[in-house]
Amino acid sequence: MKSQRRELIAGLLFISPWIIGFLAFTIYPIIQSFRYSLSDYNVFTGVFTFAGLKNYQTMLTDRTFQISLTNTLYTVFVGVTASTVVALALALLMDNKRLKGQSIFRVVFFIPTLMPLIISCILWMWILQPDYGLINSLLRLFGATNPPGWLSSPVWAKPAMILMMVWGCGGSIIIYLAGLQDVPQSLYESASLDGANFMQRTFHITIPIIAPVMLYNVVTAVIGVFQWFAEPQVMTQGGPNQSTLFYSLYLYQNAFQFNKMSYASAMAWVLLVICLIIIFFLFKGLNRFSDN
Repeated sequence: MKSQRRELIAGLLFISPWIIGFLAFTIYPIIQSFRYSLSDYNVFTGVFTFAGLKNYQTMLTDRTFQISLTNTLYTVFVGVTASTVVALALALLMDNKRLKGQSIFRVVFFIPTLMPLIISCILWMWILQPDYGLINSLLRLFGATNPPGWLSSPVWAKPAMILMMVWGCGGSIIIYLAGLQDVPQSLYESASLDGANFMQRTFHITIPIIAPVMLYNVVTAVIGVFQWFAEPQVMTQGGPNQSTLFYSLYLYQNAFQFNKMSYASAMAWVLLVICLIIIFFLFKGLNRFSDN
C-alpha cells in the first residue's frame, strides 16, 4: 500500500504542471466567462454588476448578432457540405488502384493545408481580385463579360470564402483515403457480381463503412467554421455590408473593440449550445445512415 501511495504521489507530482495549467487556463476562464455572461462587467474599472439574463435577451433584438449567426449557419450548411462532397469525391478518385501517380496527387491536394493561414488569405485576395484576379481572368477568357466581384460583392463574398474553404480540404482527403483502406474489397467484388454500379457501391458499401470517418471530418469542419476569425478579419473585415461578418468575428468585436466583455461571454455560451445541437444531430444522422 505504501509503495502504491508513493507511486500515486509521484505520478501526481509529475503531471501537476499540466493540472495547474488546465485549472488556471481552461477551467477558470470557463467559469469566469459564464459569470461575466450574467453581468455588466466593465473591463477598465473591473466593476462587476449582476445582470441576470440581460445579455442573452439582448441577442434576441440585436440585428447584427442575427446577421452574424445567419452568415455562419449558411457557411456551415453550404460550405461544409461542399467541402465534404469534394473531399470525398477526390478521395474515391485517388483510391482507384488504376490511377497512376496517386502519391503525387495526394501531395498536391495536401499542400494547401501546409500554407500559413494569413498567407492563404492574402493569396486568395489576389486570386479573387475583380479586375486582375486569376479566376475572373479565366472567366473572361471563356467569354464572361461581367464576372463576379467576389469579396467586394455582398452576394458573392460568402461563396468566395466557401471556395477558399473547399481549396483547403486536403487534410480531409487524406483522412478519407485512410478510411477507404478499411473497406473490404470482397464487398465491392460481391456487389459488382450482383450488378451494382459505382454509385450504388458508394452509397450502400463505402459511405456506411466510413461513416465514423465522415462524422469526424464533418464535426471538425463545423467547429472550424464557427471559429472563423482570421479569414474574414484579414480578407474583408466583415464586409461588404456585413455579408462576411461571422459569429467569432462579431464576438471578437464585442469583446475587444466595443468593450462589451459580458455580451461577448454570453455569445460564447450561445455558440457552445448551437455547436452541441448541430453535432448531436450529426451524430444521430450519420449513425442512423451507417446502421442502414
